Amino acid sequence: MEVCGMQKIFFRSAQKHGLKYQRYIGDDDSKTFLSIAEKEPYGDSVPITARGGRVRSTTPAEDRYIVLSAKRNRRTTAQQVTNQFLAASGKQISRKTVARRLRGGGLYARRPVVCVPLTRQHRTARLQWCREHHNWTEQDWACVLFSDESRFSLSLDCRRQLIWHESGTAYRPENILEKDRYPTCSIMVWAGIMINGRTCLHVVANGTMTGQRYIDEVLLPHVRLFRGAVDSEGIQRLVWPVRSPDLNPIENVWNALGRQVAGRNYPPTNKNTLIRALTEEWDKLPQQLLDNVVQSMVRRVECCITLHGGHISY
Repeated sequence: MEVCGMQKIFFRSAQKHGLKYQRYIGDDDSKTFLSIAEKEPYGDSVPITARGGRVRSTTPAEDRYIVLSAKRNRRTTAQQVTNQFLAASGKQISRKTVARRLRGGGLYARRPVVCVPLTRQHRTARLQWCREHHNWTEQDWACVLFSDESRFSLSLDCRRQLIWHESGTAYRPENILEKDRYPTCSIMVWAGIMINGRTCLHVVANGTMTGQRYIDEVLLPHVRLFRGAVDSEGIQRLVWPVRSPDLNPIENVWNALGRQVAGRNYPPTNKNTLIRALTEEWDKLPQQLLDNVVQSMVRRVECCITLHGGHISY
């Protein structure tokens, strides 16, 4: 926007008023000046030169120190980096200057990705499972019913803490905040998805979801009926690696469901209205969304293998 505006000013000055600017006050290595000089608005006969503007408050070496300070501690703030710079160099600079230097170094303040903690054993198990299913095609995954439970709360986690990271590096280990807890005042629901279908949304009543409850409340009334009233012996269980919600495509559906509930004109205010909202929005989710996340299983497996069982960006 700034570059286009400056170029128009140079062209208009010559066309309407016969004036030609020959001096540009600013840094001679800035994007704006380089773009104007490259366009040559007045041709080769009238070159445009730059005259330095305000002197930079930091040197290139100090800029590298600022960026390195943020990389060493990704959860530090711009003000903390400012204080560290003052203690190290004795030079006072503003927080905004630090923020500009960090952006110049490719660092931006973003919320960290929250993932479940993974031990070495978890990563090994995930990697082995993905290698075992690496040859599965989209047609193979289309025969799988993906199911899981999820909790929805009346209050949202604001996640105000920001970190500094480069563009496209959200899932690097240093940029991930591992978190393993549920919010309060919430309800648990269960559902299943597959290509061209979904189960009803089942609300789990008070208590713990034990194995027997899972059979009585989920498998018998939902899974067997959904699969065409087949015998229980005909349902094959796909062993799933622990600590791997990012491999299950239904997790993306839960996120979409949560956004739909939060975006209602009248958000739920108690558990009853929350249950009603979840049920209504579940039925409204487009089937194409469910099909797309199921078809992503081939890419999820490949990505997990590439990352040696680490967190994947799904």
